[in-house]
Amino acid sequence: MVSGVEEAKETGRVEAFSDGVFAIAITLLVLELKVPHLPDGGRGRLAAALLEEWPSYLGFVTSFATILIMWVSHHRMFSYIRRADPPFLFANGLLLFVVTLVPFPTAVLAEYFERPGATTAGAFYAGTFVLGAIAYNVLWRVAIGRGGRLLRPGVSQEHIDELTASYRWGIPVYVLATVAAFWSVHATIAICLGLWAFWVVVAARNA
Repeated sequence: MVSGVEEAKETGRVEAFSDGVFAIAITLLVLELKVPHLPDGGRGRLAAALLEEWPSYLGFVTSFATILIMWVSHHRMFSYIRRADPPFLFANGLLLFVVTLVPFPTAVLAEYFERPGATTAGAFYAGTFVLGAIAYNVLWRVAIGRGGRLLRPGVSQEHIDELTASYRWGIPVYVLATVAAFWSVHATIAICLGLWAFWVVVAARNA
């Protein structure tokens, strides 16, 4: 039988590993910010060249915000969990897989935002977050399943239902953002920003 101390240590290792993955993914985003290389040394053109990189800035800011919100949500989820078992570890691994993937669609979106491939880039970007939303729902379902034996004592059904309801929004809204890319990549970004704002409000309300 595993003692309470060992259970806490096990969960702590999962959180520490997950935090490391989140930190690496969020750091890799900055690599997509390119320094303009101007043959004349930037004489009078550096400011304009920097402004021309605005799609990269947009991709960086939106993806940084996304990973930050994902980390906050992950932290909140783990405040309800006292131990981990193999199914939960694999479900957490699925989520971390999506987190590490985020810098790539971000780079694609920044590169093609103002090009004919913007539709595909936007759909790819939002579609990545569809996978993330699915991964969150899977992880939470594993955590509360089998009688809630992974949850810490004292977690109320009200708290469980509230977190479950907040995760439900992710999949349909990100699917909508993915489909919207075929009409306007700007609409895709707007939908994503709206959903992130919603989760910030939810997190603040339940702090």
